[in-house]
Amino acid sequence: MEYVNKRNPILPPGYHVPDGEAHVMPDGKLYVYGSYDALDMAYCSQEYYVVSTKDMEHWTVHDVAFKAQDVPWMGDPEAEHYPGIDWYHPTPFLQKMIDAMPKEAKTENVEAQYTDAGERKQELLFAPDCISRGGKYYLYFCLSDDSEGVAVSDRPEGPFKDPVRLPCGGIDPAVFIDDDGQAYYYWGQVFAHGAKLNDDMVSIDTDSVVDDIVTEEKHCFHEGSSMRKIGDTYYYVYADMERGKPTSLGYATGKNPLGPFTYRGIIIDNDGCDPQSWNNHGSIECVEGQWYVFYHRCSRGTQQHRRLCVEKLTVNPDGSIDEVKMTSQGIGEPFAPGEKIMGYQACSLKGNCYIDVDNDHGYEEKLTNICDADEAVFRYVKSETSWKRIELTCFGNGTAAVFLNGEKAGEVSISGEKGNVHTVSAPITMDAGEYELMLRFENPEGMELLEVRLFSDKRGDI
Repeated sequence: MEYVNKRNPILPPGYHVPDGEAHVMPDGKLYVYGSYDALDMAYCSQEYYVVSTKDMEHWTVHDVAFKAQDVPWMGDPEAEHYPGIDWYHPTPFLQKMIDAMPKEAKTENVEAQYTDAGERKQELLFAPDCISRGGKYYLYFCLSDDSEGVAVSDRPEGPFKDPVRLPCGGIDPAVFIDDDGQAYYYWGQVFAHGAKLNDDMVSIDTDSVVDDIVTEEKHCFHEGSSMRKIGDTYYYVYADMERGKPTSLGYATGKNPLGPFTYRGIIIDNDGCDPQSWNNHGSIECVEGQWYVFYHRCSRGTQQHRRLCVEKLTVNPDGSIDEVKMTSQGIGEPFAPGEKIMGYQACSLKGNCYIDVDNDHGYEEKLTNICDADEAVFRYVKSETSWKRIELTCFGNGTAAVFLNGEKAGEVSISGEKGNVHTVSAPITMDAGEYELMLRFENPEGMELLEVRLFSDKRGDI
């Protein structure tokens, strides 16, 4: 599948690739390795799909790269269990985290993944990572039974074959090759572990294992390890609990790939992307001199159906990384006057509304379940001349107050025949410039937002 886009989410509606680990490979293209959300009530699935781009605009979703069914030990009750985080008997911190989850989310996830007898219905492929060495590509993966392994391909997009089990247990593997050629492997939840990989890249030097490289207590570490090196500093990026739930990507730095590491802060927080937003997982990568952060946002009023998103990133001379906000514009320029903004490109939501599939109006996705006082934010719009008009394509009835950088610019009265999509417009008043657009909905009746357009007084826009 080929897709041209610089906006968030980066892939078409329906392609849910979370946990994005991005790497520029020897062919000069950037490849994103992630899990694949294909279930309504559970994270991930039994397949991986690799995403690639040559220019951060033209994206390819390749054929299936790897399947859980290719893992020879999957579902084998006699398979050796290696030590790691025990999902069946959570640590006190994990139990506290589970207790904090919305009741319906806990119930739905348990029902989706377990039988009444407490046995898993199927093993799922959780987040992977991949690296190139000697003309081969090594895909490190994990299953929902806590097992981890590596499969190999001659191509960065796979298919990956001949999986080998690794002697460790946990989730979310990460791989890194240092400047001296030594490869390292990382894994774990709440407590991260690291070790050197042997030269064959499919076995671990067990004598080199270091436990508690980063932890929840000292580094706000939850899961989702990712390692990069900038200059002489190692950056450990991961799902960060500093704000009470792992919706952030945070980072710690050190002078050795196996630590110690010092907590440095948050890179991006996806809280507010959906009423059920819960976790984040991603990476940072430099492409032609520009750093980016790859992360995901959930949708459909669930913790699942997570979508790949990308933002530009600044690494400061002192090595710190500025926190960035989620945007609708993504890595492109702000939306121009007259440019269509899709309802599903809202980057921050407040209240009950969420992004869902559209089965009624001929659109792929929409902003739906809009209730009184709900808010939808689109970052950013920009005009060289003053703003004059807004146009909404929607369904239902109600009012939308229009705010630009928090200042009210106008109001749209929405009414139309029941069951029909309608386009309505209203004047707005705001000086030229770059703005965050926020819509606050009042007295909605069956309202669903499909498109937004802002117009300036420049000839041709109105």
